[in-house]
Amino acid sequence: MEKIGVYIDTGYGIGEALDIDALKDVAVKEYKVPLCKTRDYWCDEDAVGEIKSDIEKEGLDGLVIAGTSPRVHRDIFSFEGIYVERVNLREQVIWCHPAGDEDTQMLAEDNLRMGIARAKKSSFKPLFPETLDEDIDKTILVVGGGITGITAAQGAADAGYKVVLVEKEKELGGWAAKMYKYYPVTSPYTELEGPDIESKIEAVKNNDRIKIYTGSRIFKLQGAPGLFDAYIMPDGDWENKPSYLVYEAKKAALASAEGKEDKKEEEKPPETEAPKEEEIPADAFKERVGAAVLATGWRPDDPNKLEFLGGGKFKDVITNIQMEEMAKNGAIKRPSDGKEVNSVVFLQSLRENEENPLIYCSSVCDMVTLKQARYLREKNPDAKAYILYKNLRAPGQFELFYKKTQEDENIFFSKGNVYGVEEEGGGLVVKVKDSLLGEDIKIKTDMVVLGMGMVPVTLDSSVLNLDYRQNAAVPTNKFGYPDSHFVCFPYETQRTGIYSAGCIRQAMDHASCIEDGLGATLKAIQCVELTSQGKAVSPRAGDTTYPEFFMQRCTQCKRCTEECPFGAINEDEKANPLPNQTRCRRCGICLGACPERIISFGDYSIEVIGSMIKAINVPDEFEEKPRILLFICENDAYPALDMTGFHRMQYNAWIRVIPMRCLGSMHLVWIADALANGFDGMFLMGCEKGDDYQCHFVKGSELAGIRMEKIKETLDRLMLESERIRVETVSIADYNKIPEMLDEFAEKIEELGPNPYKV
Repeated sequence: MEKIGVYIDTGYGIGEALDIDALKDVAVKEYKVPLCKTRDYWCDEDAVGEIKSDIEKEGLDGLVIAGTSPRVHRDIFSFEGIYVERVNLREQVIWCHPAGDEDTQMLAEDNLRMGIARAKKSSFKPLFPETLDEDIDKTILVVGGGITGITAAQGAADAGYKVVLVEKEKELGGWAAKMYKYYPVTSPYTELEGPDIESKIEAVKNNDRIKIYTGSRIFKLQGAPGLFDAYIMPDGDWENKPSYLVYEAKKAALASAEGKEDKKEEEKPPETEAPKEEEIPADAFKERVGAAVLATGWRPDDPNKLEFLGGGKFKDVITNIQMEEMAKNGAIKRPSDGKEVNSVVFLQSLRENEENPLIYCSSVCDMVTLKQARYLREKNPDAKAYILYKNLRAPGQFELFYKKTQEDENIFFSKGNVYGVEEEGGGLVVKVKDSLLGEDIKIKTDMVVLGMGMVPVTLDSSVLNLDYRQNAAVPTNKFGYPDSHFVCFPYETQRTGIYSAGCIRQAMDHASCIEDGLGATLKAIQCVELTSQGKAVSPRAGDTTYPEFFMQRCTQCKRCTEECPFGAINEDEKANPLPNQTRCRRCGICLGACPERIISFGDYSIEVIGSMIKAINVPDEFEEKPRILLFICENDAYPALDMTGFHRMQYNAWIRVIPMRCLGSMHLVWIADALANGFDGMFLMGCEKGDDYQCHFVKGSELAGIRMEKIKETLDRLMLESERIRVETVSIADYNKIPEMLDEFAEKIEELGPNPYKV
């Protein structure tokens, strides 16, 4: 920025805790800013009007507003075409350090120095319209025509958006159309309800905004949000194979029948990768879309895995899917002889103790068992149902349905471990160790129903056949569900503009699928709208910066393309990176990965962060005031540090804070800059990672940890203590742990002594 105005807030107790004149001297005397003003509460309406007037009269192109955390008043301090830098004097200075203290004043002045330095080095370059040759399309693609997909399509159409709905079966409806009845979703939540899927199917069929392809799949999805091209092949016989492989196989079979040899057969890419250059079939339909909702649903687990319970072994051991079909078709009869069933044993919690269980399933299949026990009693008033379980779940209002079912004297519940099913005397015998009685019991029955879990339909290349360099599939976690930030952004996938809904996101019931379809649709709409404005989607929603590549120094090392969690960067035949701007989530991980430092954002680059490091006043070793640089992730760690201040919890004043877009954007050169400028320690704090929590950019914290281990090895070789660098991850709720972390590290730095490079 060329002309910057600095606005220092004296409200919130800032004016009483700090020497405001000294802060003004930093701006005016040190940095020669042309305009510096102070007053209470710059967020007030009249104060904002004064700032707008200054912008116009003084020709300001950048603002530095020193006061509250940048996490508050974002909308208030947003000015069209003007770069705004926020300096945190409230939460991270006066609320967590003593008023009037020398160290508190030095901290405030350094924060202001960093803010001004960053503003001076930053640029403001909008993404659109200069950088795109094509108009952004806002059509929503929905893949899957079950209850989730139908709801998503209807929701998008109701909101005024065009929809392309693709279903691999010949008819819409999915599993919902195959159900006999639903368990209750309306008050008093005690009785079964009839299916309502037909009316929903008719509604989407009759909606002019919805174009429907049935008996079809996506041959390939090219492009990026707002600019996707979906190639759709009408073929219902593809089974579960990637469509492009089946198409090629059909061409090969035809060529063979004609006595020709397909010499390219051996050159086909493996199923897990997208074809590099693939000819689009002439009979494929092309649709330009802006975002996609994946609602491909689930399939039942394989009963053959449960042979010890008779799965796939005995005719009268059936799955809950077969039981539903029987009820829908009329009578419930034994498959072995067609006789009416008088007793059924339902087995639950079948794969609960495995290393990678089918998570979330019990909250669905347990309720399915309750309703199917009611089917049995409805169709045969003399029949008996036995429900054997390890854990039985009836979430939310379904507890009322469970209690109502318990009132039936011919439905029996028993907690225990089933260890065998055998045929005996023309029927079946179920062996179970009863957990309540503590003894082995046997139950004779006409039929056994296995409560099979719900397996998400694979998200490999058969679903979308993406043209992403990393993979043609949507990345999944170890449970087979789409992998993104499952705590804060449940519908997200690692492919920007592609959202998951329904049972590919987690096992869920009919009502939850409806809610999920609408939720994912809203995210898809948000994506196309933000993309059309040149803005990023969550978690940096509204960000208008984007990565720029200085290709003259690129060494084609591929680190940016490999480490980007979102597959935003493809490659050409020479391994040069090909960024897709609307795929980018603005995390900066590519910046941190690049050894040649060729990637930068307008307000976030090697130079920008380096200028902030150099702006900090580092006392010499004789002043006995060590300096510790805290590189902190803006997503969880920074707000947690704000909350530390909100609760007035104090920590060491040697800390200087530099916010990071993601800890994965951390570049090793900043560590070198900090050491060269005399910093005694570096503390990196990012989002907590692991099974119960996750980095907002999926793997940023993990990458930062790997990079820091490498630099620690370098420090040890240089005879510099590797303990001068520490990496920690926190959740937003860990604010109360942060002061102790920082104070312990400060004690360690004091023990190690001054940085040898300090001058």
